[in-house]
Amino acid sequence: MNILLIEDNLTIIKGLKYAFLKNNYNLVSKTTIQKAQEYLNQNSQIDLIILDITMPDGNGLYFYEDTIKKMNIPTIFLTAVASEEVIVKSLDLGAEDYLTKPFSTKELLVRVKKVLMRHKKTSIIKVKDISFNMDKMVIYKNEKKLDFSPLELKILQLLFFNLNKVVTRNVILDKIWEVTGNDVDDHTITVYLKRIREKLQSDIITTIKGIGYRIDEK
Repeated sequence: MNILLIEDNLTIIKGLKYAFLKNNYNLVSKTTIQKAQEYLNQNSQIDLIILDITMPDGNGLYFYEDTIKKMNIPTIFLTAVASEEVIVKSLDLGAEDYLTKPFSTKELLVRVKKVLMRHKKTSIIKVKDISFNMDKMVIYKNEKKLDFSPLELKILQLLFFNLNKVVTRNVILDKIWEVTGNDVDDHTITVYLKRIREKLQSDIITTIKGIGYRIDEK
């Protein structure tokens, strides 16, 4: 997923780049509206924009209204401007969400994930003979439903959500801890992936040695 961050605070940029990379998002940052405009002119494959309102060379709300909205790119405002009038206006214009500073990076990531999921063309992702219904959290192999534990489904969801990108072992470890609350190690991941592959009876999961796992769309 390609995300454009339009923000001039270098501390925020550094922190978000680290957090988003850890969650397998490609985050590009631009510190002025002019630089953001130039980037958008040259790059059409943007899945989401995170936009500040108070920028050194203009107003992010006007930039959204005049440019971004016409490009139909989902946008989350991330700003210190907490005016109810501005919040209502941004949402009325079509912004997906509005988060005020100071903010929680975890909360922002949750909101980003929800927006990206809402804008997926389909909730059913198919790779070879395996289909994953992301809404119902059900997996099929050639139309036959497969049985997975809740944790196995969460791991598969992580892989399908990041099609064509490597999901690191650390990210999977974090997901296992999030679901179970138990401390786990590398061997745990190996065991779970072995079980998942046995149930899938398919080669859609590629191991990237020493790094993690990936499902390719094609």
